[in-house]
Amino acid sequence: MAKRIDDLILEVRRLADAVERIAGPAPAENDWQSADCFVWSPERRHLQPVPRPNRVALTLIRGVDHVRDILHENTLRFAEGFAANNVLLWGARGMGKSSLVKAVHADIRSAGHDRLKLVEVHREDIDTLPQLLDVLKGARYRVILFCDDLSFDHDDTAYKSLKAALDGGIEGRPDNVLFYATSNRRHLLPRHMMENEQSTAINPSEAVEEKVSLSDRFGLWLGFHKCSQDDYLAMIDGYADHFDLGLERAQLHHEALEWATTRGGRSGRVAWQYIQDLAGRLRKPLPGA
Repeated sequence: MAKRIDDLILEVRRLADAVERIAGPAPAENDWQSADCFVWSPERRHLQPVPRPNRVALTLIRGVDHVRDILHENTLRFAEGFAANNVLLWGARGMGKSSLVKAVHADIRSAGHDRLKLVEVHREDIDTLPQLLDVLKGARYRVILFCDDLSFDHDDTAYKSLKAALDGGIEGRPDNVLFYATSNRRHLLPRHMMENEQSTAINPSEAVEEKVSLSDRFGLWLGFHKCSQDDYLAMIDGYADHFDLGLERAQLHHEALEWATTRGGRSGRVAWQYIQDLAGRLRKPLPGA
């Protein structure tokens, strides 16, 4: 009799373990005070704290003054509790789109708006946005959702989740949430995908309209274009002065232009890569980088 009871208890435990595996891990407790930046982990509905965000000071981002000021003002209004727009930062790669988002967030927090949080959402987790918004809507913080290098390919339906999260659905976007995204594509979709939709659809204009309407959900489109030589050298000078690299100006510019030539173009990313190389050769640290 005792053996039968032991067997029954063992079987119950096995069933409980199986149910637990099917259900997945329990939702994690989110600690908003543990950091000012987080990464969304949908498996446990968890906001993973980022103790040391990868970002540069706002003053070091050069050549994009106009879009910098627009993004800063939009973010400041949001941090103060006023109306603000979702923002799409699009254009040339390496021109500081994602760096600008993180730098503006840090700058506004340093001005006293410490209830402003930044939550990064990975591209592959876009379809979990409804769950994330459910987590955020009860938060006592102002939250910028940030997706870097956002784009959609053929047969990818995740963009529909993003459309609903931006301003659709019966609930709408929570008042304490704003969405910032960076992309190399103005409409987030490759041109050939839009052309294919147009050529195969019964009503071509409606097919294209369905795709393009995604970028229309962003109230602000901030364009980043390839920088001029003057802008590129201004970036180099700004970094060199900030980190006190001490190279003579003419030599600095000569090396920086040669570096850009070997990389096939000028951009903020290329400027930073040169500065890293220079600092390494000079055996000088880059504090905070």
